[in-house]
Amino acid sequence: MTSEIPVPHPAPTHSVADDVLGILCGTVVVSIGLFLLRAGGVVTGGTAGLTLLLDYATPVPFGVLFLVINLPFFLLAIRSKGWGFVLRSALAIALVSVFATFHALPGIGVLGEISLNPFYAAVIGSFISAVGVIILFRHGASMGGFNIVGLILQDKLGWRAGYTMMVGDAAVVLASFAIAEWPIVAASATGVVIMNLIIAFNHRPGRYVAVTARRSSARG
Repeated sequence: MTSEIPVPHPAPTHSVADDVLGILCGTVVVSIGLFLLRAGGVVTGGTAGLTLLLDYATPVPFGVLFLVINLPFFLLAIRSKGWGFVLRSALAIALVSVFATFHALPGIGVLGEISLNPFYAAVIGSFISAVGVIILFRHGASMGGFNIVGLILQDKLGWRAGYTMMVGDAAVVLASFAIAEWPIVAASATGVVIMNLIIAFNHRPGRYVAVTARRSSARG
């Protein structure tokens, strides 16, 4: 009796259309999650959290702040992740900035200005944002900032991106003590744990290995 040797299957590939649709879906989902977090007055982690902190304290539009804060992290990503990842991430950040701003525009945005219970906003907003981030990860993009650091360490050291991101996110939440009362900080911390646990359990080495298809220069 002979034992069967499993035959490895090649990694599935994403077409350009797959990535375009995936990034569009991911950015819409993330922008709604961030809108809910902002409506509850809570802070999330990463550059989105830093942006929310500044958004509460300055009159500069969220979208503008979000773009500016993310720029330095792309220098780190260019060498480690390549230009394709950087350009897709830049597109994702730009789209989230536009969508998040649009949601809240008075008289234009469908959602408008609303106020939510902080713990509800933290839990539901973090669930939604985490799903959007996972979609972006699986299409070779990110939301910049700690997302980039987490993905690089996952690729090089095998550390789950969600756990790595949680460390940086915790620092951002602690910084929110400067402008928020402890119930808001507690709600923010709850949201950060929820978001990063969802990412850690659903995006880890070997769990999803699809890659973007590349055109071959060979002619058949």
